[in-house]
Amino acid sequence: MLVIVLCLYGVLALCVYVCLQERNCGFKKQNSQEELIVTAIDGKWLSLTKGKIVMSYKKPKRMFEDSGTVDPKMSYHIELENVVNTKNQDIKTMVDLGRYFSIFAPRQSGKTTFFESFCHGLEKDTSYMAILLSFQDYKNLNSQRFYQLIQKDLYQQLASRLTHVNCPRLDAVRTYLDSHNISDHTWFRELFEELNQLVKFKKIVIFIDEFDGIPINELENFLTTLRELYQKYKKRSDKALYSIGLVGIRNITKLIVGGVSPFNIADQVKLPPFTLKNVRDLYAQYTEETNQVFTEEAVKKVFNETSGQPWLVNRLGTILTVDIKPETTDPITAEDVEKAVEILLYEENSHFDNITEKAKQYKETFINIVFDGVEYIPGEEEQSLLLTHGLIKAEGKKVRVSNPIYKKRFTKTFFRESGAIVDVSVRGYFRPDGLLNMEAILSDFEEYIMQIGVNAFYKSQKPYEKTGQFLLSAWLYQFVEGGKGELRYEVPSGLGRMDILLIYHGHKYIIETKINRSNLDRTIEKAIDQLCSKYLLTERANEGYVVIFDLKTMVGEVSTPQKRMVEGKNILSFNIGIGRV
Repeated sequence: MLVIVLCLYGVLALCVYVCLQERNCGFKKQNSQEELIVTAIDGKWLSLTKGKIVMSYKKPKRMFEDSGTVDPKMSYHIELENVVNTKNQDIKTMVDLGRYFSIFAPRQSGKTTFFESFCHGLEKDTSYMAILLSFQDYKNLNSQRFYQLIQKDLYQQLASRLTHVNCPRLDAVRTYLDSHNISDHTWFRELFEELNQLVKFKKIVIFIDEFDGIPINELENFLTTLRELYQKYKKRSDKALYSIGLVGIRNITKLIVGGVSPFNIADQVKLPPFTLKNVRDLYAQYTEETNQVFTEEAVKKVFNETSGQPWLVNRLGTILTVDIKPETTDPITAEDVEKAVEILLYEENSHFDNITEKAKQYKETFINIVFDGVEYIPGEEEQSLLLTHGLIKAEGKKVRVSNPIYKKRFTKTFFRESGAIVDVSVRGYFRPDGLLNMEAILSDFEEYIMQIGVNAFYKSQKPYEKTGQFLLSAWLYQFVEGGKGELRYEVPSGLGRMDILLIYHGHKYIIETKINRSNLDRTIEKAIDQLCSKYLLTERANEGYVVIFDLKTMVGEVSTPQKRMVEGKNILSFNIGIGRV
């Protein structure tokens, strides 16, 4: 048998050698008797080990882009799918129909890359003139300077494109542009009214990136001008300003200026995140260049952790291939993705800096959403702003944090800011068997509430529903930080959602929280009934904890913890006063 195997191995090696020699490929032998190395025609090293051909690592030609517009020559790039309006029409269809539209998405979600790629493809049709403008740094300009910069950029691109398509009226257009200065919105409108006569059957399509950067004093004038041009030439197919797209983080079609919506004639388009297929295709480009594969489980793990947010997908790609498994053909696994996510959660970068500012600005609303179960209210100001900046997403009647990475990152941020600091090495916090002494931990949490006072629990004189649950979670988080355990909140269970689930050394600590506004005894009984009949039962746990934040007990009044045995379950309940005069 051994002789047969060795013969087969020799034949296989000889075949590969002869094949490669015929194709003028290189060949060399390693010192090891078990490994033969040959180089393929494209320069990739092949390793022939015990009859198996293994591709060797090759340095990548491109990178995962996480700091600006994607250049397909320099960075891995995929085309977004399902970029459609509310009528399910894609961008090309809208442009062909002469539609005006607003496309919106959070920062670093691929807007600029998408439109640069789209314009490049659109110009294959010589009847189109695609113009790309950007208002990124125009916000603080006066009106005159604003229109001067528009004119400079617009005229250069018009002249270049008309030259490229051999426009027969090029000289007439140049003569007109030399004499027409855009000094305000009326001159901007007159430009296209004149071009409508000069360049018939040439369709100008303008995309304005970072439209949110328009000077605020020109917003109404500019949008009203676009609306007038659209209405005036809507029924004509030979209009010069054929289609326009305003690109930004806000939905311009819903913008109200002076009591009216000046751009309500436009279609609405929302740029979608990456699909699972997009993530798979993006990483496959790296594999093609380097021979290092991402397992299907790893790709799914990245997609689940990021929910397809483009910047996060690219940043994890970099961490995985540069920090976790660099310069190797060892496959990237789901376990590697977990390590990469942990690195990312503690990383300081501009992406997190930008959205942290927005999360803090609407902290109470965001915290409420972190704990799940929040109803989506279309048009509600703080929810709308969090949606605009990509921190949350609407799913039917509910809103959720946009992806698990954001949820973990901002939970850490807000927990650190809560001021819940305790020396978790204190022996009193642990039982002799190494498990947590929850009575000691919750007793010290009560003292912590006394120290910080009750103002955190109130918003506009009314108690803020989730504050107690959040502060308790922050207090408990210290015991599991750094991989010592797990802390989950609003956890789906077989018969409902557990408020807090703490897992330490494999042991589950289930905590039900309530806010008492009227009858303390009834509130406690309700909490214990929920805890025992639902969560302890389904989780097969024998002990649970109830924490009541009591409006009827003044802050500072210490209540004795109550121990009870209910249906064979040990229940420890705390009543923490948050009442104020």
